Amino acid sequence: MKEYKAAPPAGIDPIGASTESAAQLYKVIREDIISGRLQPNERLVVGDLAQRHGSSTTPVREVLQLLRGEGFVIFTRNRGARVRPIDQDFIRDIYEIGVLIEPALTRWFVGMATETDIAELESLQAQIEANNFADQTKHSDLDTRFHTLMYQRHYNRHAAELWWKHREVLRSVSRRFNFTLARRAQVIREHRELIAHIKAGEADKAAELVARHVEGSGKHILEQMRAASAARAG
Repeated sequence: MKEYKAAPPAGIDPIGASTESAAQLYKVIREDIISGRLQPNERLVVGDLAQRHGSSTTPVREVLQLLRGEGFVIFTRNRGARVRPIDQDFIRDIYEIGVLIEPALTRWFVGMATETDIAELESLQAQIEANNFADQTKHSDLDTRFHTLMYQRHYNRHAAELWWKHREVLRSVSRRFNFTLARRAQVIREHRELIAHIKAGEADKAAELVARHVEGSGKHILEQMRAASAARAG
């Protein structure tokens, strides 16, 4: 199957590993955290990870720092690295930051958007609707490309980088769940409205819509996490 990979904002490398072996190690350890094979709060001992993956310790240290930057790993004084618990509070904090950042990025984009940008947004939206959530990985990648197009040229690289890192965390968590029918309809509708606002040059309306869009996405993930937690408890 063809892979649909979203590009990060310009100048931002979501891996950033210095060697091919470190890049591969990054993918493996990150997937172990996302899948739960590495448990929340589990200690990440450099020597143990190097032995497990047949690596030297240098790329392991590099990978742990990269994952720290993405929010998957935390370092504690005298305790070293451990897996960050990606719990409901963490997800809430991330999407609430997105509600503050993304409207500003969107408002800037509306003032800078070209006909080519709008045509590309419409093309991505057509692909999203053609897929119609049948392949959720493809949807996630197309959706990320849709929003990346709006943010990738923003002058504030720190804001764009923070958006990207937080989105990657939310994407990793959302992989565990299915979209509800209501959320599917909402995503399609809001994307269409957003494109219309951009075409009309309505920066404030576009920013307000993006704030609702981000909040809706975050709340949807939280609802799914609560439901899964209740099912396990029952």
